[in-house]
Amino acid sequence: MRVFVTGATGFIGSAVVSELLGAGHQVVGLARSDKAAAAVTAAGAEAFRGSLDDTDGLKLAAGAADGVIHTGYIHDFSPTANPAAAAAVDGNAIAAFGEALAGSGKPLVVAAALPPPGPGQVATEDLRAPENSHYPRVSERAAIPLASRDVRVSAVRLPPSVHGAGDPHFVTAFIAVARAKGLSAYIGDGANVWPAVHRLDAARLFRLAVEQAPAGTLLNAVGDEGVPFREIAETIGRHLDVPVKSLTAEEAGGHFGGAFAAFAAFNVPASSARTQQRFGWRPVQPGLIADLDQGHYFLVRDDGGH
Repeated sequence: MRVFVTGATGFIGSAVVSELLGAGHQVVGLARSDKAAAAVTAAGAEAFRGSLDDTDGLKLAAGAADGVIHTGYIHDFSPTANPAAAAAVDGNAIAAFGEALAGSGKPLVVAAALPPPGPGQVATEDLRAPENSHYPRVSERAAIPLASRDVRVSAVRLPPSVHGAGDPHFVTAFIAVARAKGLSAYIGDGANVWPAVHRLDAARLFRLAVEQAPAGTLLNAVGDEGVPFREIAETIGRHLDVPVKSLTAEEAGGHFGGAFAAFAAFNVPASSARTQQRFGWRPVQPGLIADLDQGHYFLVRDDGGH
């Protein structure tokens, strides 16, 4: 297959590109700069210059491909972030792919967020993504209806932690906070759980989805079904040699910052049992705590960065 991949130089997308190439597929990667184009080419793929808000370009690239994997997303958790604007760009990109692929039966695989379950529930493949004003990502809800237009669409739902060497996201942010504050913290008893998956296991599931997933399929990319946040904080504290402490919900905002305090409180028990059974997918990479214990998350560059 000739597969068009957005986010091709990102943490997850670059692993997807490598996985596809290793399985014998041709890959065209979206690149928004000369540097990104060079990285895509160096990985062995073909670069397509454009961006997520260039919907005409997205249609052109998708129409020339045998399938699309959309991992690109504007992840911005700064104080000036505009989550609604990021969601709109994502929704428009998915709509463009739908227009390009309508009536073709070609696959479109969209990265989505694993939806949080209600009290006493587990996030299985039956749980649909609700509207969420605090994190208004529309990926799954925008993509799945395209099945009615003869697009073989599926959504790979990613947990809060997609981990591995080079992870730029939540766990790295919590490590930075603990290093800066000299304290690794959790909220309350820290029993709230995070599911997690290694980026290489996630990449393999994206490949299986573009190859096999029927239209309308939801796939849960879950390796660890639920790691207590206290265990994450304790592991961070051990590696940084800083105290580990419980904070109240009121204290958490000042320690983590508003957005990350909400993520520290996430409680998302999840399962990928059905995904594993249907597609023969088995997570084989280290789990989150084992990955943290390898030490690469705690290396500091000469310039002081992670």
